[in-house]
Amino acid sequence: MEENKESAASKYDMNAKWDECIDLSLRRFVYSSLAGAFGGLIFFRSPVTRWASVAFGAGVGIGSTYTDCSSILVDILQS
Repeated sequence: MEENKESAASKYDMNAKWDECIDLSLRRFVYSSLAGAFGGLIFFRSPVTRWASVAFGAGVGIGSTYTDCSSILVDILQS
């Protein structure tokens, strides 16, 4: 009986889901920005294209975070 209460509480625990989304967004933003910076250093000479590579990497990180967080929060938003 108590297992059902715990699973229901964890299913609708908004704080845990927001914490997971914030952690995911920070990690993906930083890692993809670093990957873009590393790729920019290797492939491009101009500082403008290097910064564009960093911005593209950050955008990829934010986009993938948005997709995953929307699937994490869909239970809360539909109820």
